[in-house]
Amino acid sequence: MSALRVPIRTIVAIVLAVGLVGLFLRNADVSRVWHAMRGARLDLLAAGVGLTLVSYIVRAERWQYLLEPLGPTRFSMAFRATVIGFAASTVLPARAGEILRPYLLARREGLSATATFATIIVERILDLVSVLSLLAVYLLLFDPGMAARDSTLFTAVRLGGLVVAPVALAALAVMYALAGHPEWLDAALRTADRKLPARLAATLGRVARLFANGFGVLRRPTRLAASLAWSLVLWLVICGETWAVARAFNLDMPFVGSWLMMGLLVVGVSLPTPGGVGGFHEAFRLGATAFFGADNDAAVGAAILLHATSFVPVTFLGLWYAAREGLDLRSVERLATTPSEVKA
Repeated sequence: MSALRVPIRTIVAIVLAVGLVGLFLRNADVSRVWHAMRGARLDLLAAGVGLTLVSYIVRAERWQYLLEPLGPTRFSMAFRATVIGFAASTVLPARAGEILRPYLLARREGLSATATFATIIVERILDLVSVLSLLAVYLLLFDPGMAARDSTLFTAVRLGGLVVAPVALAALAVMYALAGHPEWLDAALRTADRKLPARLAATLGRVARLFANGFGVLRRPTRLAASLAWSLVLWLVICGETWAVARAFNLDMPFVGSWLMMGLLVVGVSLPTPGGVGGFHEAFRLGATAFFGADNDAAVGAAILLHATSFVPVTFLGLWYAAREGLDLRSVERLATTPSEVKA
């Protein structure tokens, strides 16, 4: 059964990516797209690449704040594991790098892989809170009447933010309860002891306590505030990259407009395709044409180069770091998809 699971998952990811790319290109004129890409400003594209690299430095710095309750870590190791993990998620399906990244760092720094993986969950919640915060600020202070341009899409974005926001807050509350109130966790585990087989209950208890350790930053308000601040910096950098590439194509998108775009791009990149292929592209094209009046072919060209600036540099850098670790694609995939290797 497990031997069949990975190929089927990969096939589904490839089929989904092909379908999304077809949707993305359905009305595009290839010659006009190529002309728009050739005419893009190289200085702004270079700025986009530079901001991409800055974003990974910020990611590594933030991760160190989250990891601090588990033990000391080196920035160089956090940065290297981060880049390798994101590279793996680009070339492999099912977000493989999200498992590989904590495993590599835990192995290098002598930490619990399970507790380290829990910090990735905290990261994702902080990312969600940051994106929703920027979207909320845009809607409250900067919205120049986007509903009049595409009321259906704008309503969907706004409704999505309203639905996801309480989910993110509830997740933070659960993690805070696990980290700050160990007696609640102990009570839950005692209940599990009575209702589950002893061996299963013991395993669940061990994993739950390790996860609670990974949520340790929530017990320290100053560390949590610093982590949230780094998250906001991270997403402002990513917004800067998006804006720079859009302006390279002369798209009429203000910097704060990228805050609105980010809500769409996060949905696009969350689809289970390698590197967000298809979903990322269509999300950008849809937002650029619907909200900022972009020409479809220019939006398609901008989406292609934005995806390239976002994923190509980190993929090459990550594969180079992986080679220095003695890893090739086969071993990376094995580590990322074999639970016993990750001790999770």
